[in-house]
Amino acid sequence: MFKQLIDIKNLTLPEFTDQLTGLGKEKFRARQIIKWIYARDVISFDEMTDLSKALREELKERFYISDWAPEVVETSTDGTRKYLFRLGDGETVEAVRIPMDGGRDTLCISTQVGCAMQCSFCLTGTFGLLRNLLPSEIVNQVCAARRDGPIHNLVLMGMGEPLHNLENVISALEILYLDDGCGYGARRVTLSTCGLVPEMYELARRVKVGLAVSLNATTDELRDQLMPINRTYPLAELMSACRDLPLEPRQRITFEYILIGGVNDSRSDAKRLVKLLHGIRAKVNLIPYNEHAGSDLKQPTDEAIEDFQRYLLDRQIVAIRRASKGLDISAACGQLKAKLEEKQ
Repeated sequence: MFKQLIDIKNLTLPEFTDQLTGLGKEKFRARQIIKWIYARDVISFDEMTDLSKALREELKERFYISDWAPEVVETSTDGTRKYLFRLGDGETVEAVRIPMDGGRDTLCISTQVGCAMQCSFCLTGTFGLLRNLLPSEIVNQVCAARRDGPIHNLVLMGMGEPLHNLENVISALEILYLDDGCGYGARRVTLSTCGLVPEMYELARRVKVGLAVSLNATTDELRDQLMPINRTYPLAELMSACRDLPLEPRQRITFEYILIGGVNDSRSDAKRLVKLLHGIRAKVNLIPYNEHAGSDLKQPTDEAIEDFQRYLLDRQIVAIRRASKGLDISAACGQLKAKLEEKQ
């Protein structure tokens, strides 16, 4: 009778340990194998030379190790690199390597094929949600991109709403955090959400991760238009959750604020934002809107950006203007699943 093999990259360490002990193997074998897969980037049991030949053969009968290589890679003039991955069912997702100062690259990874949130400023959302990514499909973006060089930080800000795929995202984080594996500490990983309040509490209860909240408006009326999720979890409920969430002593919640010309970039918007953030250890990332063919929204002027940022800074709010990288390859914020998909 045919038995379907299990992809080890879908298993957390406790899950894989249970699988092996159920076969009568020692617990330490799980860490041994995990180290081969993630720390040494080995995908063949035959290369795991500290395992007996009999064990290697037994592993082959029950497990396999998935492996990804990008189908298309595009490199921007600013060094940003975008990877298109073809999944087993023919769908595609993208990840973006962003060069940072000091050679510490950040990888922006996806958690879903498409997105169900339908934010009006985001091109990815126009494709709708096709399906969630498995833990292996989240982790394999990192494994594949690391072959191009070290990756210092991870951000779950690519295609999809991470908290809409909560269970698989938590499993992927547990895999990425393993000391014997990829070794990413929680301080090096940031998860971005549009504001799914119950899932924010659940995430905080189960795993440590830096949190970024995509805010983008200071009134319910405007946020309802820009981000339909606000009709379910309006600003008062969202900000209350942000005040309740436990933070490490020096940790802040990042609020992403996409500045859209003539929509949310006025002095009045800045004043309301200061009030919204009262009582929250916050950092604000100001991101100029990236125009694309699917939307009539416009980029703000430099003067509007500078005035908005100065107003926040003058009131002791950490406000950082984020340069949009990868614009020429549609790898900037809100642009994923565009040009590369068209080329297929």
